[in-house]
Amino acid sequence: MTATLDSNLLLAIPLAPLAGAVLAGLFGKTIGRAGAHTATILGVALAFGLSVLTLYQVMGGAAYNATVYEWMRVPTQLGTLKFEIGFLIDSLSALMMCVVSFVSLMVHIYTIGYMRDDPGYQRFFSYISLFTFAMLMLVMSNNFLQLFFGWEAVGVVSYLLIGFWYTKPTAIYANMKAFLVNRVGDFGFILGIGLLFAYAGSLNYGDVFAQRETLAALTFPGTQWGLLTVACICLFIGAMGKSAQFPLHVWLPDSMEGPTPISALIHAATMVTAGIFMVARVSPLFELTDSALSFVLIIGAITTLLMGLLGLVQNDIKRVVAYSTLSQLGYMTVALGVSAYPVAIFHLMTHAFFKALLFLAAGSVIIGMHHEQDMRYMGGLRKAMPITWLTSLIGSLALIGTPFFSGFYSKDSIIEAVQYSSIAGSGFAYFAVVASVFVTALYSFRMIFLVFYGKPRFHEADHSHSAHAHTPHESPWVVTVPLILLAIPSVLSGALAIGPLLYGDFFKHGVAFERVIYIGANHLALSSMAAEFHGWVGMARHALTTLPVWLMCAGVAVAWLCYLRYPALPGMIKARFRWFYTLFENKYYLDKLNQAVFARGALALGAGFSRTGERKIIDAAVNGSARLVGWFASVMRSLQSGYIYHYAFAMIVGMLALLTLFVTIGGK
Repeated sequence: MTATLDSNLLLAIPLAPLAGAVLAGLFGKTIGRAGAHTATILGVALAFGLSVLTLYQVMGGAAYNATVYEWMRVPTQLGTLKFEIGFLIDSLSALMMCVVSFVSLMVHIYTIGYMRDDPGYQRFFSYISLFTFAMLMLVMSNNFLQLFFGWEAVGVVSYLLIGFWYTKPTAIYANMKAFLVNRVGDFGFILGIGLLFAYAGSLNYGDVFAQRETLAALTFPGTQWGLLTVACICLFIGAMGKSAQFPLHVWLPDSMEGPTPISALIHAATMVTAGIFMVARVSPLFELTDSALSFVLIIGAITTLLMGLLGLVQNDIKRVVAYSTLSQLGYMTVALGVSAYPVAIFHLMTHAFFKALLFLAAGSVIIGMHHEQDMRYMGGLRKAMPITWLTSLIGSLALIGTPFFSGFYSKDSIIEAVQYSSIAGSGFAYFAVVASVFVTALYSFRMIFLVFYGKPRFHEADHSHSAHAHTPHESPWVVTVPLILLAIPSVLSGALAIGPLLYGDFFKHGVAFERVIYIGANHLALSSMAAEFHGWVGMARHALTTLPVWLMCAGVAVAWLCYLRYPALPGMIKARFRWFYTLFENKYYLDKLNQAVFARGALALGAGFSRTGERKIIDAAVNGSARLVGWFASVMRSLQSGYIYHYAFAMIVGMLALLTLFVTIGGK
């Protein structure tokens, strides 16, 4: 019999960060800066400790799937709809809880140093702790309603965080852009949930999964499309918004306008991975519709390659890492599209560590450079910032897929899974993920060489910025300690986890379904890969002779050639291929399209509501009622003459009217 986890312990995991957020947000002035960061860090640390304990118990066979609180029942034609808070804790949930809480804890500690001079210090800690609570509620949910609550909650808090510096126009533009673009995805997401509820009669994962064969046999009314195909594509449109897939990716690079700790939290382990987690969670549904899987695969492949190319022309250090995030999310989506769900979660985990490391290292560089973010005015920081340099190098080596680093095991597994896949679009996806290996190595080491190597450029006369009156320096320990702690799993997590996560029993024992992550008999990528897997050492040694590793080495070599050996070469290439550079610099003109379609459309819709709804309906009703009251008051005022004989005459007339009425009624 499966052991059941303690519900009180599970409740404490999301509530601990929530308590910290409330203390820092409502009582920040009373408890002060030290009290705010202490309360939130203790809350997230408690959540992390309990998450690790939960993962340990789950690996020992424990599980949980039950309602914690039911707040409403609604009778429907298909039965009674329950609105409830419930937890589904299996190996997938427990792993996500550990990743989210650990990265969040590192971000909280790092924030002490990064935001120490900011007047909104307590507010910032309240927001990031609230963000952690929302993400934990999302990954722990056992029903689509709670999933949607967590989904929207991380969106709202990300809006507050991206626009944290609300006096900065670019930050306000960025958070509104993120909000609007995510609403597009969320519209599809709620349509998918609505379709599943309409035909399954429940919002509980287990109930919906139990009817998946019946749902797969239905068609969408009025069409020949499969109902499950439409529902799954709608759900994935929601993931396209949250996980920033082409063309709904345009909000994510602009989210760099928020403070750097937020970039790490949003881009590494929380908001952008919500879509990947959701598709893996509902894999029993996606696995029954090859059309939806093919759609997922193609969108992921496009995102992987096109967003990586944009990283080549970025000069802002944070934006380079941001476009890297987009490309790596594309890798995860490709893995989902070829039914390699465990591989997608594996890359989600390794990516969370090395991407959080890269963002926090970028923030350390910004601190050391006195808030300069343009890589063209850095250079030679290796000696001035040795810890930041080494951890950045480790993160970059993991990102580009260097053998024996964590990113190698997950990225190489994705490439191999695509190679074995027969899903429509897998040929294009294989080209995209392999080509992206070279592109990733090129932009990653372009950043490393421009920032840490070569001659110092931060005193150049043609860049008049007050920051350059200072000498770069290493960041304080509250910044460097999280970097060191994140560097450890960036090296080791891939080697330690590949065996149990991909080829072991980690995802085999489900609670809401017979497997945690469903793998259909028609998609044999993982079984084919398992036949060739001979341990993490053998995998890394074999990779030294494969195309992806050679492309990775070529990308590093080209970066060295262009940015260290012959620094004039990029300018020559730019002049020769100006059209491509202009296309990349304008981000394929998708921002302008977004501005023309979504932003202007929203403004036009708002103006229409203002003219018709507010002025003609609401104002007419309010002003009309005001005029009616005014008219009635003027009539009543004219009757109040102050003469007694007028009042006596009115009483007589009233009495005659009443007598006439009573006589008439009596006669009838």
